[in-house]
Amino acid sequence: MTKPDISLIEMLQSGVHFGHKSAKKHPKMDRFIFGARNNISIIDLEQTKLQLDKILPIFENLTAQGKKILFLGTKRQAQKAVKETAEKLEMPYIIERWIGGLFTNYHSVSGLMKKLTTLKEGRDGGEWEKRYNKKERLVMEREIKKLEKLVGGIENMDKLPDAIFVVDCGKESTAVREANYMKIPVFAIADTNANPLKITYPIPANDDGIKSIVYILSLISEAIQRGAKRLAENPIVPATTEISVANKKIEPVTKTTQQTEAESTPKAEVKATEPAAESK
Repeated sequence: MTKPDISLIEMLQSGVHFGHKSAKKHPKMDRFIFGARNNISIIDLEQTKLQLDKILPIFENLTAQGKKILFLGTKRQAQKAVKETAEKLEMPYIIERWIGGLFTNYHSVSGLMKKLTTLKEGRDGGEWEKRYNKKERLVMEREIKKLEKLVGGIENMDKLPDAIFVVDCGKESTAVREANYMKIPVFAIADTNANPLKITYPIPANDDGIKSIVYILSLISEAIQRGAKRLAENPIVPATTEISVANKKIEPVTKTTQQTEAESTPKAEVKATEPAAESK
């Protein structure tokens, strides 16, 4: 595993160390704060580096195992960077607004993704031209644009993600709460006003500066790319429940099947098939 190259100078130049006003500081973030300058909390970059040294290999290992990570960044400063990074890594993302219940009520919310896919297939396959008039097609085109904005980044997310990366855990508190409830690991940029106890893997850094967000995303992107390379070199063989005997596949018999066969056999017939007792 390649050790990530993290430079304190680059973090300083990217403004990773700038926090919020001292009055907004969360007490649980004290261990990540170096001090204050002009009533502004300054993040300890040594602590940021230590956290990244621990966290980036986890990103790499997750990707090497074929896991999916959802990227979440709905604040204006993060939207472009989050989208570009997630699309480059072929990971799901949300940049508009969090959909309440995405984790805790996934089966219902996933209907929006399926609806978007169905509408796009009908449009691209030429079905609309045959079945709908111009006005109806216009209404459905608007529906596609609406759904693209809402769930376009997670359209192909066919199951709950294995982890989530959040740019601003304060703004995305609902997503963090749902992830904690569903026991989905949370990676997040934790600014000085955040509660790191609600985050599985906090990264103390400035979550308002564009340069800071881009820098953290670039490190995560490199780690995920390393993991994807490992996965390509050592692909995961999917598990199978079939048992191979002499090159023949035998389907496992479930307990339910055995019980059903026993119940369907008449009692009298069962007695008849039993071997007769040997005479003395």
